[in-house]
Amino acid sequence: MERQSTYTATATIDEQGILTGWSEGAQRLLGHEASEVVGRPASALLAAEAGSARRTLAGRDRWNGTVPLRHRDGRRLEQGLLAHRRTSATGAVDWLVVTAVADRPQPPRGEPLEEWTFIQSPFPLAIFDTEQRLMRANRRLERALSLPEAAMRGLRLTHISPGHTSEEADRAMRQVLETGEPQEVQTGLVPDLSLPTVLTPLKDGTGRVRAVCLAAQRRAPESARRSTEGETGTHTGTASDLARAAQELAEATVPRLADFMVVDLLDAPRSPAAPADVGPLVLRRAALRAVPDDAVSASGAEVGQAIAYEPGSPPADCLASGNPVLYDTSDPLIAAWAAVDPAAAWLHACGTRTLMLVPLLAEGNALGVALFGRHLRPEPFGPEDLRIAEELTAHAATGLHSARRYSRARTTTMSLQRSLLPHTLPDQAALEIATRYLPAATKAGVGGDWFDVIPLSGARVALVVGDVVGHGIRASATMGRLRTAVRTLADVDLPADELLTHLDDLVLRLAADEGSTDPAAETAGGIGTTCLYAVYDPVSRHCTLARAGHPPPAVVTPDGIVRFIDVPPGPPLGLGGLPFEAFETELPEGSLLALYTDGLLEARDHDIDEALDKLFGALGRPAPSLDAVCDRVLTELLSHRPDDDIALLVARTRALHADRVAAWELDSDPSVVARARKHTSDQLSTWGLDEAAFTTELMVSELVTNAIRYGRPPIQLRLIHQNSTLICEVYDSSGTTPHMRRARIFDEGGRGLLLVAQLAKRWGTRHDRVGKTVWAEQSLTVG
Repeated sequence: MERQSTYTATATIDEQGILTGWSEGAQRLLGHEASEVVGRPASALLAAEAGSARRTLAGRDRWNGTVPLRHRDGRRLEQGLLAHRRTSATGAVDWLVVTAVADRPQPPRGEPLEEWTFIQSPFPLAIFDTEQRLMRANRRLERALSLPEAAMRGLRLTHISPGHTSEEADRAMRQVLETGEPQEVQTGLVPDLSLPTVLTPLKDGTGRVRAVCLAAQRRAPESARRSTEGETGTHTGTASDLARAAQELAEATVPRLADFMVVDLLDAPRSPAAPADVGPLVLRRAALRAVPDDAVSASGAEVGQAIAYEPGSPPADCLASGNPVLYDTSDPLIAAWAAVDPAAAWLHACGTRTLMLVPLLAEGNALGVALFGRHLRPEPFGPEDLRIAEELTAHAATGLHSARRYSRARTTTMSLQRSLLPHTLPDQAALEIATRYLPAATKAGVGGDWFDVIPLSGARVALVVGDVVGHGIRASATMGRLRTAVRTLADVDLPADELLTHLDDLVLRLAADEGSTDPAAETAGGIGTTCLYAVYDPVSRHCTLARAGHPPPAVVTPDGIVRFIDVPPGPPLGLGGLPFEAFETELPEGSLLALYTDGLLEARDHDIDEALDKLFGALGRPAPSLDAVCDRVLTELLSHRPDDDIALLVARTRALHADRVAAWELDSDPSVVARARKHTSDQLSTWGLDEAAFTTELMVSELVTNAIRYGRPPIQLRLIHQNSTLICEVYDSSGTTPHMRRARIFDEGGRGLLLVAQLAKRWGTRHDRVGKTVWAEQSLTVG
């Protein structure tokens, strides 16, 4: 088959700069497979400093230019890219980055007269080849889209202007190529065009369709102004963040209403009637748009930069009064302002003839000010222009106010959630662990998914994954309460099923407390929350698990077999009165455990069976590290930002072999204490830990004495040597919990546990189904 002459490389990048999508064309261009880059920072693919890219994209909705990229083999590629900032219906924001890569030179231009006709036509024109890729674009279309032909060449309509109407036009173009008949479509490609856009087949002398011409009509100037009014009313302010909402206003007004426009926002809303500031009024530039493009640099300030307006300047007066105002730049007030204030330097630099200032007001508060200027068209702003600008900014202010509240709430929620999730994994040797957490890309806010790794006594480790019902700050706060409760209950070594029972009671109490103050907030207490709790013991290689309405964990054995662990499905937390059941299984050394929340399996582009197949496939293939396993799982199951939070915890089991564990059965007789000390001394000598013998013998002596005096047989002494830690454990069949007390001067006993507490790094008691184990852990000096 003949090799395609041009292919398209696409990638998607989220707000944090993480790659979330990677096409086959992108792999062909840079050599990286999707599993190698998805979930990683996009900046890693740049052959230049990443900060300049972020500054370039700040405040923009679209960008094109040449970027130095780094191929997988180390080569540097200078590649032209077109990037679109997109906001989904759910409020998720990401960037679509596209580029067309040509395998052979473009065809030569046509005859001079035909070329002049095409280039200088007053109507936007474009020619697409039989693969529906743009070959030519005239100057009118370049100006309308603010994109040069070079940035669009080789791209399909859906990549030049992503959206529903472009997808329909792309399908219509395919019909034109197949039928040879023209079609009239609605592209939405250029905002100030009338609805009909004609797709005409271009045929050669034999009647074969060789290309398609897209031709759009222009509106009359006055109707264009009316369309601006209506269109902005539907789009401006619908975005989920401040930058997007401000930029929508700029795009809706330039060039249709003004030649130059900026939006400057206050850091916090203020009343127009508030006392005037003594010093300069500081705002931050949120959006900037001008025609031609080089007029942007004349503004003297980039998006995101602070702008200081002196008291008495037109913008400061506009905000103070809360009223819009028209100026001619010959006005002495404007001339005086431009002469002394650097913030007005763009007036002279652009040759601005007329100026319009409109405050952004919402719910009685001033959010900032919008400045409109004209330097290309001769007619000054008039009352009708001011009316349109007021209506546009009113819509924009509503969107900005909503975006600010949403942004503040989401930032608060994410900050709370990050503070509650573990920042680093604890030091333990039983499991090798890697984790991932992806917040949801929804307007509902961040959810309450969480994970935790908790070291337990006896070298064991607890793994926890949970999912609090709901989204927002209340769900995150409930998650924090439950995570703290799990840690507290795990610290007293409750069995897995008992721990979930206590957690169930806590959720019921939280729901009752919140329901008494807010009847509508029943689920905020955590009712419907799911949780999976697992404890792995590297000595026995047994794993005990219990779950409350949570998806079962997956395990991959060393021979490559992938399966679910059949943990009995307990009810979600908060229902009360229903039992939980623990399940115990033996895991060979090197087994892979995968714990996750249900958001991983509920992606909207595949069903649950397909998701399970992908999960098993991703877990079953060999990988160089657990981080690579996590990345592969997310890459296989997610094609875009998730609709629900995802917590993923992957652990590989290790084992403590017999040469690291020593145990002895002891008689319930005081005379065995000396024998226990001798066992301890000999074992530590075998392990080369003679320096720890004195301290360890003291602790063993006290623990065994207590077991004989206050406990019941059988009695067992166990020593565990794990890396730089030595653990002493004494078991007896009594369920009585020992308590440390302070002995009086003449008391003959009562100092044993106090001595153990002073010598050990930590100590405690764990209860088994029958009996208890008192343990003490000490750190060893590493030479």
